[in-house]
Amino acid sequence: MAYAFPTDYAQARQEFRYAARDAGARMRSFLLPGHRGPTGEELRTDTAYLGPATPTRLLVTVSGTHGIEGFCGSACQTRILLGEGVAQAAAAEGTGVLLVHALNPHGFAYQRRVTEENVDLNRNFVDHHRPPHNDPYERVHGQLTPHHLNAFRTQELAVALGRLRDELGPQVLQQAVTHGQYRHPDGLFYGGEGPCWSNRVFRTVVEEQIEGSGATRIGYIDLHTGLGERGYGEPIFRGGPDREARHRARHWYGTALTASEEGTSSSTPIVGNTATAVAEGLRADRELTAITLEFGTQPGPEVLLALCADNWLHLREDPVKAVQSDLKSLIRAAFSPVEDQQWRAQVLQRAREVFSQALAGLNCTHQEER
Repeated sequence: MAYAFPTDYAQARQEFRYAARDAGARMRSFLLPGHRGPTGEELRTDTAYLGPATPTRLLVTVSGTHGIEGFCGSACQTRILLGEGVAQAAAAEGTGVLLVHALNPHGFAYQRRVTEENVDLNRNFVDHHRPPHNDPYERVHGQLTPHHLNAFRTQELAVALGRLRDELGPQVLQQAVTHGQYRHPDGLFYGGEGPCWSNRVFRTVVEEQIEGSGATRIGYIDLHTGLGERGYGEPIFRGGPDREARHRARHWYGTALTASEEGTSSSTPIVGNTATAVAEGLRADRELTAITLEFGTQPGPEVLLALCADNWLHLREDPVKAVQSDLKSLIRAAFSPVEDQQWRAQVLQRAREVFSQALAGLNCTHQEER
């Protein structure tokens, strides 16, 4: 079967499952209760595992943490790891490969970054009894969420965001917006008031399929879009519980590796991401090397405008009507420009390269990494 970039969540899930079945993967499925997709389809997070029953090395990839970004992530998982045999080759050498597909299925199906509760899943893995504060967001919330508008005026908001960017500076604005905030459920990058469904599912996957695998060396790649140079996949260091994690990641991914905390990344520092959940769910003797693989799409101002438009749309419309709106073209262009053949080709080539680097890294000895 020839796999292509999917055009909707249902196609993505079908092709992922077909590819997993053809590869002989062991599968699990988690149903999102109380919700259906735009055409009535079930919404599920699926996992597929290839490899020995008790691997010593495990590569984990996740797609759809930010719903609509799953179009890219799903294609990478389906076509690169399964359709082109990379996972089978790794499994044959004794390395386990676990693919978590559509971690946020509602956002995937309705072409949103956020969950059914307007929660940014990649800011949800925090202590909700003591959520981190993001006071700078208070300065920009009102301008990012123009609730008073009866019609979304794209050019008008673009000009307002441009003035805000000039006033604060691009870096300060990006940090204020994207760091994560926990006070405005109607706002951008809202981390939620408690663990959402996708959070709970992922913690189950971590406990039962990552920690539960028994693997002592774990490579982790969360697939994202929206930041950086168009078509390029930037490996962003997301940590590990041991002191050698950063050095190890540099050995695996070379000088391309960036770090938000060092100011070398297209991403500013964030809190509550999925890599946090993996690190927290592992025993002390496990070795975790975690990255985000971020594929660029559009310049930052256009991406922010698309986020504002999508937030405004879904606060006013039924989800099924919203997904049919012309405004959806903005968020598709910002996070899933799948009509661009060159972009698709660049993504798949880069994904294959980074996955291969991770597998090679997992097979390195500690002596080689030093």
